[in-house]
Amino acid sequence: MSPNRRDFVKAGVAAAAATIAGPRIVTASPPRIVRVGRGEPVAEALALQAIDVARSAGAQYADARVGRYRRQSLGTRERQITGVSDAETYGIGVRTLVDGAWGFAATADLSKDGVARCAREAARLSRAAKKAMRKPVELAPVTAVKGTWVTPIARDPIDVPIEEKVALLFATNEAALKVPKIRFCTSGLQLLREVKTLATTEGTLTTQTFIRSEASFSVTAADNGITESFSEELPPRSQGWEYIEALDLPGHAAEWAQVAVEKLTAKSVDAGVYDLILQPTNLWLTIHESIGHPTELDRAMGYEANFAGTSFVAPPGKMIGKLKYGPEFMNIQGDRTQEHSVGLCAWDDEGVPADSWLIIDKGIFREYQTTREQAPWVSALTGTTRSHGCSYADSWSSVQFQRMPNVSLMPNGKDVTLDDIIAATDRGVMIRNSGSWSIDHQRYNFSFSGQAYYEIRGGKVAGMLKDVAYQAVTPVFWNSMDMLGGKSSYWLGGTFGDGKGEPGQSNSISHGCPPARFRNVDIINTARTV
Repeated sequence: MSPNRRDFVKAGVAAAAATIAGPRIVTASPPRIVRVGRGEPVAEALALQAIDVARSAGAQYADARVGRYRRQSLGTRERQITGVSDAETYGIGVRTLVDGAWGFAATADLSKDGVARCAREAARLSRAAKKAMRKPVELAPVTAVKGTWVTPIARDPIDVPIEEKVALLFATNEAALKVPKIRFCTSGLQLLREVKTLATTEGTLTTQTFIRSEASFSVTAADNGITESFSEELPPRSQGWEYIEALDLPGHAAEWAQVAVEKLTAKSVDAGVYDLILQPTNLWLTIHESIGHPTELDRAMGYEANFAGTSFVAPPGKMIGKLKYGPEFMNIQGDRTQEHSVGLCAWDDEGVPADSWLIIDKGIFREYQTTREQAPWVSALTGTTRSHGCSYADSWSSVQFQRMPNVSLMPNGKDVTLDDIIAATDRGVMIRNSGSWSIDHQRYNFSFSGQAYYEIRGGKVAGMLKDVAYQAVTPVFWNSMDMLGGKSSYWLGGTFGDGKGEPGQSNSISHGCPPARFRNVDIINTARTV
């Protein structure tokens, strides 16, 4: 890079700065609700005005969300900045029920007239929707609440100077590039601060502030015309800059880079049937795709089919309390309460308190993910009309709908370790970190890969493999699980952005799990050409 280019990059960083005003956890602690009276007085006034106008326009129910979203991302490659983005949006979304039909409108015009027009438009759309309504919407009951909640953090990552962030990423890249045979390195940060005020005609008035942080790291090694890449699993957290610092990216970069170098001499896997050991850094994504999405009630009912279709966990009457999803020691928890998870909140976007429940209990499917509208659909089967608090919108301009909470595989009651699982395996393959994946439109047949693969022989790691993917049928796969790690091996993975809906929305989800072993799984060789 020439001196002129270097000077240009430095100037760019300075200009950007001028314009920019792996812990392991097991317990699902209740969120800390800080009641400090009023949250955001201006936002509260706007939201209350909106629901009053909607009620005057004929709405029997209305809710209004005022949101301020600040999203920042930085990307680097070797010694260059590849991108800096800092965006902030502010607006209001109003949802109404008129004679059982939904309407929704949103605006960035936060004048009194602008908010009133938005509320009246939502009510008008409700009346228009009545013509296509098959059955009036029935909302599950909820107790009105007033309060304020803030993600517990030590340092707001948005407020950290951009020069400090870039220096951290450059130091990370430099440490990786010192490893012999490493040719390329990328690193980045993704940060969010979201302030959301919700008011409903039922009396709820809440303000929540969400802080989320994520880092990324990937390297490529090359030797004798062969290239191999490796990406470390650095999950997002509901934490501040202290989480990014605790990752110690520069201190671990060489260690992660060495994995890419080791892959250069890895042998290609022999396709066949093996016992499969999945480290939690890989297993979280399998949970997301083969358990998280299939247990969304709107997919099961056929109302949602975007982003990989509907669900095999249907119809509800034949599934709830009947579907054997996995072995008796398999428990899958849905929640928005787990400490540091990116699904952490105090209330969902309908004012329902954050919940924690078993989606799968002792291997048997028990309950779907639900909103206030959805809970009555299955109340006769579950015995309750209570919503599990799964209503969420990714922006003030998006209508809230059913979104996945944290979905986690709970650990073994015994403290089984990854080493214990390896020692008990005679012939197997172990996979570390998430890679590519494919799943059919009912979440039934799937294939997943990873970032690093290891041969297990005689209870020991016998060497590194490459070109590995595993394929299975969802209930067959989960019922083949015969070993599960304990609390000390539990790890919290997840994603900053999971897509759903049309128009598409993206929300953040965490998935906790320990390592696990699955018997007699089909391993395919992804390099095979015939």
